[in-house]
Formats: sequence, C-alpha cells, structure tokens
Amino acid sequence: MRYGVLILPDRRWAAARRRWERAEDLGFDHAWTYDHLMWRWLREKDWFGAVPTLAAAASATSRIRLGTMVAGPTFRHPVTFAKELMALDDLSEGRIVAGLGAGAGVFDDEATGGESPSPGERAERFAEFVALTDRLLRSPTTSHQGTWFSAHEVHMHPGCVQRPRLPFAVAATGPRGMRLAAEYGDLWVTAGEAGNFDRQPYEDLLPLFRKQTEALDRACEAAGRDPATIDRVLLTGGMVDGTMESADAFFDAAELYAGIGFTDMVVHWPREEFPYEGREEVVEEIAARLPANV
Repeated sequence: MRYGVLILPDRRWAAARRRWERAEDLGFDHAWTYDHLMWRWLREKDWFGAVPTLAAAASATSRIRLGTMVAGPTFRHPVTFAKELMALDDLSEGRIVAGLGAGAGVFDDEATGGESPSPGERAERFAEFVALTDRLLRSPTTSHQGTWFSAHEVHMHPGCVQRPRLPFAVAATGPRGMRLAAEYGDLWVTAGEAGNFDRQPYEDLLPLFRKQTEALDRACEAAGRDPATIDRVLLTGGMVDGTMESADAFFDAAELYAGIGFTDMVVHWPREEFPYEGREEVVEEIAARLPANV
C-alpha cells in the first residue's frame, strides 16, 4: 500500500508551501490538490488554482509524486490542459499524475456561464476529454474534430518527461467511467458513491468498494487488459469517514482496503474547521509508522 495526502488550495503560498514540503519530509508517496474554480462548502473562502499550486509544489519538493484530484472538462480544454500537464511534468522532473474526472460541481458549471450537462452528456464529454488529452500527450502533432472539443495541428514539443505520457488517474464509479479507466487509466480513483458526502465509517463501506473493484476487473477484462496492471486509489475523508481519527484507525483502514485490492490510500490534510477537520498531530503519528520511516 502507498499513502498520500490531499492538500486543499486554500492558503496563500507562504503558508501552503510548508504543508507540501512537510508531506514529502514525512515520507508520503504522493500529494494531491482539488481542481475547482470554487468548491462546495468553501465558495466564499480563499481558494487558489490547482495548476499554479502544483507548479509551486513541484519546485518546493524533489521526491513526492504530485497530482490533480481531479481535473475535468467543466472548465478545461484538452489542448490547453495538455500543455499545462507537459509543463508540470517538466517542472517536477517526471513526478506529475493527471487525476481526471467527469466533474459534478454545479458551481464550476455556473462560474463560466454554462449550464450543467445531463449525466449522459457529462459522460460523453468526459470520454472525449480523456481520449483527446491522451492523444495530445502521446503525439508530437494532433488534430481532432469532435462533439465537444477540437484541435488543429497542435504541436507538443518536447513531450512529457514520463513516457509515453504522464500517468492518468481516472475517477470512475459507473460503467462508462470504468470502461474509460480500463482503457486509459494507469490508476483508478474512487471516493465512494459519486456526489455522496454523507459520512460513513470506513469499515461499513467495504461491500460498496468490493463491488466497485469487481466492476473495474470486469471492465479491464472486457478491454483485454490484465486487471492487475491498474493501480487502485481510495480517497477518504468525504464519504469514507474515520481514517484520520488516529494512526491506528488509519492503518486499520489501509489493511482492510489493501485486502480487497486497493494499492493506494489518500487522506485529507487536517483542517482546523469543517470540512476535513482534524488534528495535525495524527499526520505526524501516521508518518512515524510509514514504511519509509520504520
């Protein structure tokens, strides 16, 4: 099992930098940030952009992997986003993971003056977004005319540091998303049921996540892919509750979820207030027991 932290982009860099540096110093394998214009419970609070935050984090660290959790087509275009990912991969010397999701935030939809698409349209748009972003990052020149996105002779030089492209972590819970994860994902991400933030004890959610991992296995098999070749990331702290109550709870959850096939577990860096409220001391206690520090 590998372990990661999600650091909200809600602090000025002078303060936020210490958290990213600390995540690396403590021995975590990866660190992530949300990619939203405005986010759910913090719409009127401080909130910074994910790409510049990751650029700064790349310059402040040297080992830890960094990623978006998750970027999508609500306000991103594959052409501009692929250029940004290529630059991030260069800045980090090959440590970037592109977490990708369909998007379900009406706040981001409304912020750019658009309307929220139907579930079917959202799924179709996401499929085209992932496929075109993949093509752009793999190819020196790409042209595309699609339903949602276009690209005309887009040159991508020098390309990613990671070859043939940087890894994709595809967030998915439904059948169409699972097929995308099986086709394009180096990692698969789940946080529970899409859009459900009702907290439930982590131990009670094992049946749900077992069903999801089995659905991913079937999607991989249907795509002619060995299910063992895709890593599986569990994001806790929203629907999945209790993992940051103590270091014992953290490692108990990790053991339970490793038992049903998860390879990575991500927790939110504790905040002083809702959401993701908790004690930073627990992060230190967890770090003391990470394999890198034992």
